[in-house]
This record gives sequence, structure tokens and C-alpha cells, in this order.
Amino acid sequence: MTTDHGELSLPIERSTVRLVFTIAPEEQGERLDRLIASRVTGVSRSYAQRLMEEGRVRVNGQSVRPAYRVKPADQVELCLPPPESPDELTPEYLPIPVLYEDDDVLVFDKPPGIVTHPSPGHKRGTLVNAVRAIRPGLPLLPSIRPGIVHRLDKDTSGLIVVAKNEPARLFLREQWQTHRVVKRYLALVHGVVPDDEATIDAPINRDPRDPKRMAVVAGGRPAITHFRVAERFLSATLLDVTIETGRTHQIRVHMAFIGHPVVGDEMYGRRTFIVPVPRQFLHAYYLRFTLPSGRPIELQTPLPYDLLDVLNRLRAAEQVEEGERRDGSATR
Repeated sequence: MTTDHGELSLPIERSTVRLVFTIAPEEQGERLDRLIASRVTGVSRSYAQRLMEEGRVRVNGQSVRPAYRVKPADQVELCLPPPESPDELTPEYLPIPVLYEDDDVLVFDKPPGIVTHPSPGHKRGTLVNAVRAIRPGLPLLPSIRPGIVHRLDKDTSGLIVVAKNEPARLFLREQWQTHRVVKRYLALVHGVVPDDEATIDAPINRDPRDPKRMAVVAGGRPAITHFRVAERFLSATLLDVTIETGRTHQIRVHMAFIGHPVVGDEMYGRRTFIVPVPRQFLHAYYLRFTLPSGRPIELQTPLPYDLLDVLNRLRAAEQVEEGERRDGSATR
């Protein structure tokens, strides 16, 4: 295999998939491993790093490190090994409702506790396993992340979109990357948020002290979160949150950054709460985007029972607390 830069000597075996793409001006400065993960279906950031270690990635004909920052007009070439057999993606019928479907798109109402796609720690019980079961004929299924347009954290519930073919995935992915999708969440956060509405504009990247976490980091990827107060309690605030960008753990990181972490968030909050909380209180309840057919669509899903129960318990507990305060004031 040769290019204008000479012999590449990339590993080639039967059924290898060769991909070549050119870096656009707006992608300047992106880490190569992150960029590959966003550009190539079925390739995570960690897998991109492994491909580089195996010599399967070149930039302008040369080997580079995962942290390489791309430049406009760089030519990136990948040689992917044969994809995992679809038979290795175990079909599983999971309780994940389909809210919308057409020839191009599936939209699920993901319950908490379900991972979006398989990973080393989650080979089964994922949204992808469910797609394999209910729509076994999809052409994207040989991929580990078939048609995945965006993700939700394991313990975040709500709307998630899956493309049924590659043109649809690329069409939708472009909308997510250019921030033309309206994404709204309900989040219960610790403390009383004073502002009725506000915007958090703070860059996010891997926490230099703990690579498993994200953090607000100078020079990180731009991240913008808008919120307005939906309901205030004595010890918490229910927020209606809109995110312009879609960074990993964005809402959780931004809320912790301003001193109001998401209730139930064990990674960024770790605070006790007045009532039992089964998980992080974060629900993706609204999406507005354009279908590959060109038709705009709006979808909503109500707050699931486990989080609604938290609100009802919180309201009841705070009514009792408020009553006790009034009684105490009256006797003094």
C-alpha cells in the first residue's frame, strides 16, 4: 500500500477495512485518538489508541502518538482488522421502549442501568444487544457500536437515537457535531440554586489527577450548559438543562463545578441526601432534530417512576421539615 508519502507498511490481512480521511480546518488541534473515535463507527478512544500501538494508523504516512494534535489537511489512514462477528453480539430482549421508528432511525427511551454499547466491562445487557435482538437485519450490526449517534451514561435515563444505516448515521452525527440538536434534561442538584437561569461556559477534559473522571480544565474542549430552575426545595433544586455541546459527563461536571452536584452522583457529588436516591438524578427528556428524510421531529419522555418517587418523597419530607420549623417558631 503506497501514498504520496511512500510505503506505509500498515498491517493488512484478509477482510481488513482501510479508511482514509482528511482533517478539516475546524478540527485543528483535536487529539487524534479522540477524533478517530468521533469519526469512525465502532471505534472507541481506547481502541483507537490500541490501533496506533499496533501500527494501524498513519498521519501523512508517519506513525504518531495518540496525543498527536491534528492539523488542517492532514491525511489520516487507518487499517481496521476484520470486524467482530455479529454472532458475538448476543441478541437480548431488554425492557427498552422504542418511541419512534422509520426506515432510517430508531429512538429509544433508555432505562437506567443500561450501557449504550458493549465495552470490555459490559459485553452484554447493552442497548446494542437489544438492537441486535429486535432488528437483526440492520446492516450496521457487524460493528460494536452499530448506528450509535450519541450516548447516555449508564445511570442516565431517557431518549437515545440509533441510526439504521450508515448514510443516516452520518447525517445525524453531523447535526450532533454542529450543535444543531436541542437536548434537554431534568436534573436534581444539591443546594438552592440562586439564579432562575444561567449559562455555564467552562471547558472539559480528562481530570489530570484521575483519568477515569472528567473535569473543568483550562485548554479543554469547549462545553456550554444552559439551565433554568424548574422547582426549588429547601435543600435541592430541580433544573431544566439544555446542553449545546455533548462532552462526556458534561452536566454532572458542570453542576459540580458551580457547587451544585447532581443528587445521587457518586463520582462527582458523593453527598448524602434527605431521601433515598436510587441513582444519579438525570433524565434526558427532550430531543429536537432533523430526520434523514428532512422532516424535523420533537420527542419527549416523562420522568421515570424512580426519579418521580424521589421528588414526591422530597416534597413530603420538606413539608414535614417546614411544619416542624413553624411549630418551633410558634412555641418560642
